[in-house]
Amino acid sequence: MSYDGTNFSGWAKQPGRRTVQGVLEDTLAKQPPGVSVPRSVVVAGRTDAGVHAAAQVLHLDAQPFAGKSSNTRIPVDERGVPDLERMRHRWNRHLPADVRVLAAGVAPPGFDARFSAVRRHYLYRVSDAPWGVDPLHRHHTLAWGRPLSVDRLNEASAELLGLHDFAAFCKHREGGTTIRELQRLVWRRTAEYSVEVEVSADAFCHSMVRSLVGALLTVGDGRRDVAWPRQQLGTGVRDSAVAPAHGLTLVAVDYPPDAELAKRAEQTRNVRTSDSVS
Repeated sequence: MSYDGTNFSGWAKQPGRRTVQGVLEDTLAKQPPGVSVPRSVVVAGRTDAGVHAAAQVLHLDAQPFAGKSSNTRIPVDERGVPDLERMRHRWNRHLPADVRVLAAGVAPPGFDARFSAVRRHYLYRVSDAPWGVDPLHRHHTLAWGRPLSVDRLNEASAELLGLHDFAAFCKHREGGTTIRELQRLVWRRTAEYSVEVEVSADAFCHSMVRSLVGALLTVGDGRRDVAWPRQQLGTGVRDSAVAPAHGLTLVAVDYPPDAELAKRAEQTRNVRTSDSVS
């Protein structure tokens, strides 16, 4: 699924707040009686308030339809699964304009949207134009009022790659680990005043992506030394600036081959008890 996080208080349901999970589960509850009864959805990565997603992945457990297909206008197969293409169209008619289900299918055995994932990919967009950011891009691009050096950004980023304890770049959560494998952190200039960074890891602890971006931007504009982010990582003390949420988008989630899904989920559960949030 895809969503614009601007007007959401993040992914996870919260009392009295508009969240992506909340509006999605409300929509799922409106499907035809007897077709399916979804339970709570499980998501690959619970995004913060204001963070967007171009390719979020989730799963839900549903009861097969046990009655006659004539009770509904949506066809049901021999397994009790409704026509998911038709259901996708139905869900999108009920969902608000800032959320869309892009595809739906029956998951292979052992699949878990959260624990089976082997890698998450994020993109952060920045404008270093002296006038700020193009108004048409303001909801997904950070306005940075200082010119940025992509060379300095990439030099500092290279020192952060690998398996580390990223406590200096994560909000502490009781019982959660901050050890992550940062696999990709690459900056590029896409236009005269537009800069993007691609960030990939096996998972991300709370605010990790935005903390990394916030720290690196102060290197890119020359206010901090190239070696500073790596030095900060070594302290284990969280003292980095956090970039605003609206520049961040979840762009992909990777999974192993179907035969390895259950094993991957079991391994991840044994290592990690708190979800990755950026």
